Amino acid sequence: MRKIGRYIVRGRLGRGGMSTVFKAAMPVTGKIVALKLLDPLEPLPALVGVGELRRLFIAEAVTLAGLHHPNIADVWDVDEQAGRPFFVMEYFCATLASLIGEQQVVEEPTRMLDSDKVLHYGQQVLAGLVCLHQAGIIHRDIKPANIFITDQDTVKIADFGMAKLAGEPFPEVANLAIGSPYYAAPEQEAAPGQVDGRADLYSAGVMLYRLLTGRLPMGSRVSPGDYQPLAGDLWDGFLQRALAVAPGQRFADAGAMLRALLELQRQWESRKEQACRLGPEVEVAAARAVGEKRALRCEAVKVDARQARALFGVNPLWRPLYPHVSDFHVDDEVTVVDRATALIWQRRGSEFPLTWEQAHAYVEWLNRERLSGRTGWRLPTVDELLSLLEPVNELGDYCQPTPFDPSKRWLWSIDRRSFVAAWYVNMDTGFVGWQDFSCFYYVRAVCSLA
Repeated sequence: MRKIGRYIVRGRLGRGGMSTVFKAAMPVTGKIVALKLLDPLEPLPALVGVGELRRLFIAEAVTLAGLHHPNIADVWDVDEQAGRPFFVMEYFCATLASLIGEQQVVEEPTRMLDSDKVLHYGQQVLAGLVCLHQAGIIHRDIKPANIFITDQDTVKIADFGMAKLAGEPFPEVANLAIGSPYYAAPEQEAAPGQVDGRADLYSAGVMLYRLLTGRLPMGSRVSPGDYQPLAGDLWDGFLQRALAVAPGQRFADAGAMLRALLELQRQWESRKEQACRLGPEVEVAAARAVGEKRALRCEAVKVDARQARALFGVNPLWRPLYPHVSDFHVDDEVTVVDRATALIWQRRGSEFPLTWEQAHAYVEWLNRERLSGRTGWRLPTVDELLSLLEPVNELGDYCQPTPFDPSKRWLWSIDRRSFVAAWYVNMDTGFVGWQDFSCFYYVRAVCSLA
């Protein structure tokens, strides 16, 4: 059993140029945390110096610990092991990168988010940047992988290893890139030590563009309206300004960009309201017509990622190959019946997120309590969860009230990926993923009508 300081290592989460991040457990309580250990890759120690790297690492921890904002990750502890410093942060299972399916080959297309979600996340990121910039901190590595998502759908900016801190000189090393390809502002690539907060605004603009289109803004750019017809040209002016090559043509600061995004949301809400008054029934009916019914697997399986796509019937972005045609009817205050599958579902789901083991205990509790007079409640399979996804139509789901609680976005399945991980379905973007049993997701229990 490996330990770093008093923390028990449960696995490695990632490796960067300066550090390695581990999943670890706190002593006594076993609470899962993220532990970041100074662990520089060659040739950084030779180029920068071990002492300078240590100074920068500790400065990052101290700076983060001194901030208090709902959209910035918290530092809980700082210590060292064998002369190497580390600090401990809250552990999050999801990032914007995992939500959209951004991989190491970042040029590959990703899942797109609708305008509602992009506005929701974008406003929080910009609010966090307002706090950072007022504290004299330039992040210099804003990208989906560095934006964590909490159980309550709040986002938090993390990974300040590249940050330019107020009063802390950052070493200028020839050929040492600061930031990430495609996300770093042009002036940051040329002179990383001279940038101001507008470099972060450019990176945020790239990220918002990617969330909306599934692509990076390289070459000839597309409009988000090409993929979200209801949005039309709504985003075009905002993104053009955010992605301006010259810093002087961008938003003046994070506050100005946030205010512009809030105005964009006002226009978006008005556009949705007008479209819904016209009625989406024709589009919805057309979307339902292309659905394909198929028998739903109800037995739990253990399947790794190599075989899972074929078994679940999903594409390379882990979304269903064929939309399911459902026939939902609200049974009562707590259940919804799908007549197409002869399944009865919890309407609200669990009141709060649970680990996978806790999810099983919760279902047992439902059966003891005889929810809706039934005792056959169970965790659903991935196939059954995918049947809850509505076919996509031009207006999205904006005009269709869902019979389910929309706040329960990440749902556990009964299917396992390994002896320590299980599969889940994200209801917002409609994809299948996997996570360790220790992650906290919601439960929407299912029961067969027969």
